Amino acid sequence: MRAQPLIAVRDAEASSRCYQELLARASGHGGPEYERLLEDGELILQLHAWGAHDHPNLGDPDAAPNGHGVLLWFETDDFDAAVARAHALGAEIIQEPFVNPNAQHLECWLRDRIATSSCSPAGTATSADRCPRRSLPQARSKPP
Repeated sequence: MRAQPLIAVRDAEASSRCYQELLARASGHGGPEYERLLEDGELILQLHAWGAHDHPNLGDPDAAPNGHGVLLWFETDDFDAAVARAHALGAEIIQEPFVNPNAQHLECWLRDRIATSSCSPAGTATSADRCPRRSLPQARSKPP
């Protein structure tokens, strides 16, 4: 079994471009209503426009607070490059890179109307990573 996360977005094409750049992954579908992001041909994320296709759970984007308990985690082998891409995109960084002491990996938290985390593989944080949090410039803008 594999998870097939789907998030509802206001602009599927703009969100796709942002996530393709952030995650360094390719489009597997494209279009104004629905997108699939792939890694080596495998689905890793679906983006669906609010209200498209009459899905009952994707009706009103203002019916609940943004995120409303949803968190997406993406593990990457090149954490520093992912953080650099987030910064280049002007992502809203809500928690700068830090070591999660429970998982012993690096995390960086972003906001895209939901909370999104990018992390290094579990157990990969080193003692050198335990120094004070790295400083990143303030985010310039929020992603679509």
